[in-house]
Amino acid sequence: MAVGVLSPVPQAEAASPTPLPPVSPTPQSIGRVGNDAVVTDRVLVVADARTDAAARDRLVAELKRHGADRVDVVAPGREPAAAVGLLTVRLGPGDRPDIAAALGDTAVPGRAEGYAVRVAGSGGEGHRIALAGKDAAGQFYAVQTLRQLFVRGDDGWKVAGAGVADFPSMPLRGTIEGFYGTPWTHAERLDQMDFYGDVKANTYVYAPKDDPYHRGKWREPYPADKLAELGELVRRAAANHVRFTFAVSPGESICYSDAAHRKDLKAKLQAMYDLGTRAFSVPLDDISYTRWNCEGDRAAYGEPGRQAAARAQVDLLNDVQRTFVATHPGAQPLQMVPTEYGDLTDTAYKQTMRATLDPAVEVMWTGTDVVPPSITDQQAEGAARLFGRKVFVWDNYPVNDFGNTRGRLLLAPYDKREAGLSAHLTGIVANPMNQPYASKVAVFGAADFAWNDAAYDARASWPRAMAYLAGGDREATEALLVLGDLEHMAPTFGATPWQEQAPELARRVARFWTSWDAGARAEAVTSLRGYAKRIEQAPAVIRGGSVERGFTVDAAPWLDATELWGRATVRMLDALAARQAGDRDGAEELRAESVELQRQATAVRVDPPRNSWGSAQPRVGDGVLDVFLVQAEVRLQLWDVAGGGENLAPKGTAAASSVEQNLDRLAARHVNDGLMGTRWASGYTDDEWVQIELAAPSKVAAVTLAWESACATEYTIRTSVNGTDWKTVATQRPEGCGNDVVRLPADAEAVRYVRMQGVDRRTTWGYSIHEMGVYGAPVS
Repeated sequence: MAVGVLSPVPQAEAASPTPLPPVSPTPQSIGRVGNDAVVTDRVLVVADARTDAAARDRLVAELKRHGADRVDVVAPGREPAAAVGLLTVRLGPGDRPDIAAALGDTAVPGRAEGYAVRVAGSGGEGHRIALAGKDAAGQFYAVQTLRQLFVRGDDGWKVAGAGVADFPSMPLRGTIEGFYGTPWTHAERLDQMDFYGDVKANTYVYAPKDDPYHRGKWREPYPADKLAELGELVRRAAANHVRFTFAVSPGESICYSDAAHRKDLKAKLQAMYDLGTRAFSVPLDDISYTRWNCEGDRAAYGEPGRQAAARAQVDLLNDVQRTFVATHPGAQPLQMVPTEYGDLTDTAYKQTMRATLDPAVEVMWTGTDVVPPSITDQQAEGAARLFGRKVFVWDNYPVNDFGNTRGRLLLAPYDKREAGLSAHLTGIVANPMNQPYASKVAVFGAADFAWNDAAYDARASWPRAMAYLAGGDREATEALLVLGDLEHMAPTFGATPWQEQAPELARRVARFWTSWDAGARAEAVTSLRGYAKRIEQAPAVIRGGSVERGFTVDAAPWLDATELWGRATVRMLDALAARQAGDRDGAEELRAESVELQRQATAVRVDPPRNSWGSAQPRVGDGVLDVFLVQAEVRLQLWDVAGGGENLAPKGTAAASSVEQNLDRLAARHVNDGLMGTRWASGYTDDEWVQIELAAPSKVAAVTLAWESACATEYTIRTSVNGTDWKTVATQRPEGCGNDVVRLPADAEAVRYVRMQGVDRRTTWGYSIHEMGVYGAPVS
């Protein structure tokens, strides 16, 4: 591919006195080639029959949005004589003579969906812009890049003098609506299609698990009203150059060998083809291959098992690909999701798939796990070998439909996918949350990565995603970044999250305690209080009007809780400052206010919920913000005690009533090792316990418990001076599994032992705790 004088250098390094504005997704090649072009009151758009209509309409709308009072669309060679001095924008295929001349040495890449942009400021022929596409999608994407090149000058709008030669690294980019729980509404899906157009995502897979006609009623046609909605959605997708992919998941009840079942499946696909759909998927995930749905399959494929299941599935998929997809003009290759979709183990199932599945069929793969902590080039190449073709990644981020995501919005950036994956994959689709607008943060990054994985930088892409949601408003963008830090946790199905919670807040809290313990207490309070005020004020800024309203609706319970947590933090810091100044009564009043605000924050609920996890407490900076407040309160309560209060558990010795199956990896010592990735787990009875023997007798002000999903519906905290005689100091009945903070009486005696005593289990398993903290101070 020739790109003329341009070179694929980072945008920030473009040789120009005026930096170009950021463009997302990051182009393959962008640089300054001349002066900015002025948006004149009247603008000419030169287009013809080969100009993509959607690109033309969006171009006209953007020009009017950025200062043009009048936009005239004229054919090439029909420009009026009065056009001299007006901004002239040429839009169409790169081989159109007038566009080729205007592009100069900026060449259109010879790749599908490729495009070129060249902006020339005032010169002998006035202000000129050329937008050229390799195909219709390329033209549309050229306009999407131009949309981001508008800059406001002292006397009106201009277009930055950029030259761009660009194309996607991956053919397929977008989302799969594949979560459990309340599906998106029709209006939300229409909005998503517009969003995908903006971020140059070209794929949307319709596969909501709780649409009855997708799975349970797969043989039944959609009702007329639902079919009409789907038709409108197909048209909106096409207008944004998004490939609407219809998925039907028959695996729970299909008889693979039954001709009537196959006829019903193809009739379902035909109805969508008649609406304009040209891409289809048959997911076979989350089903059993240890049983058949009919005796005919036993006769046709043998006893149920891995190999027999693969034979039956391949028989169906090859039939659909060869007799339906291949016979329907314009239809894209069939997509499928294998039953074994999330590992790199070679099995009889995969061996049969790679040996017999039609080479045209796209196979989806989720990585090395259902929610993989990373995806590497080596893993993707391994998956390609297993399935006999490049795989299409179904990335289960930011989906929040499983237990470990209970109460969470997942707002961390798209990350930990290795540069170079474009050489090993046909594409990536992100599985979003039940909350569509909040999902845009991660989907923005996933589209950025899939477009140009070699240049992707999560740290740069994340603020751009927030700016997109904020409509470019700087204050709202910063508020969204504060919220995003508090919702940064990205869980897996296991114990260890693949993205940590609140990294920016954690950094500031660590700096606070370092300064505080070094004696710079006023400076420590001032610094952290400023950020705490930002936390408190972020919800009001986000709700102030600049941020997409859909996001504020999606995030409403989290915004409510964030404001309360922020206020609680400000009050606690003020209490520390008051106590440091000698105002004991004022400090106690502020501390009590903080505790009450914390109570209110933990009482907020996501209700009614969209997620299958039901009504839940919205998690906000948990494990960081709440722990800081406990630590600060302990310092206040134990102000006059030597040491001032700290987590005593790591220096203590853990013991337990039992360990699940006597597994060393679940031993009691893991409950105070300081690692959230390890845990203690008990035997399977209600009266199990775990305790910390402290290094010395101590005044204890609070106990924290970071539960795994096997938690308690009721438990007590007990203390002892000698390990024999025990006193119950608190009884807890938490609503769910999470991080519990148990405050102990301020006048409690010094103790040596602290125990969590189980009363009633939430599950049939035992009790499981990642970390137990004991906050207080040794007494001399």
